[in-house]
Amino acid sequence: MPNTDPLYLDLIKIAIIFIAAFIIIKWTIYIVKRTGTRFSLEPTLIQVLNEIIKYSIIALTLTLALNEIGVNINSLIISFGIVGIAVGFAARDTLSNFIAGIFILADKSFKVGDIIEISGQSGKVVKLGFRVTTIKTVDNKLITIPNSTFSKGAYINSTAQETRRVGLDVNIPYELELEQTVNSLVEVASNCKWALPEPKPNVLIKEMTDTGIKATLNVWINDPWEVATYRSQLALKVKRLLVAEEVS
Repeated sequence: MPNTDPLYLDLIKIAIIFIAAFIIIKWTIYIVKRTGTRFSLEPTLIQVLNEIIKYSIIALTLTLALNEIGVNINSLIISFGIVGIAVGFAARDTLSNFIAGIFILADKSFKVGDIIEISGQSGKVVKLGFRVTTIKTVDNKLITIPNSTFSKGAYINSTAQETRRVGLDVNIPYELELEQTVNSLVEVASNCKWALPEPKPNVLIKEMTDTGIKATLNVWINDPWEVATYRSQLALKVKRLLVAEEVS
């Protein structure tokens, strides 16, 4: 004879509710992503919509599940109100992160795909949520940063502008003719295939020291993710140039 225990039936209903919610969340997120891609929506906006949908469905699912086991939602809400102050103190960091996330989205300080630097960490934004922001470093490490961190200190958005400067400090020995060496440095930088023609590379003289003249060679690029790589390549070319000029 089949089991007709009410508790058994309630558990089946709750299981069905959670399974249905899981399927709905997956399909809704899929549809939002497809629609967003079709209409060229920003990845950040797509993520925000997915977060709203996900948490809304979770809240509705929990409400239905509690209702199935006979929990009075109204009384439960009142109870939550009574302990709300205590919970608020415990969750103030979460609330702070949530509010900071809303301001980031409203101000458009950065978006998914931007390269940012904060607290000594630099990477590409791969996820911008209501609570945390996740960045991927150049060596493929994922770093999770609470959103409230961005409201407490300064951070750098390397992709806010279309171009990015690659600066290389150079020590020009006094034995070399300064003007000729400066022209050679600019020529070397201009010949790099990744260097932008505008703004043109330049050399800024900083100071005179015991060992030579300190200068900075500046080159502009349009891929901020490759700054370190391009600076390394430029340094090798500059070293070969200086050695060649000293020999000659």
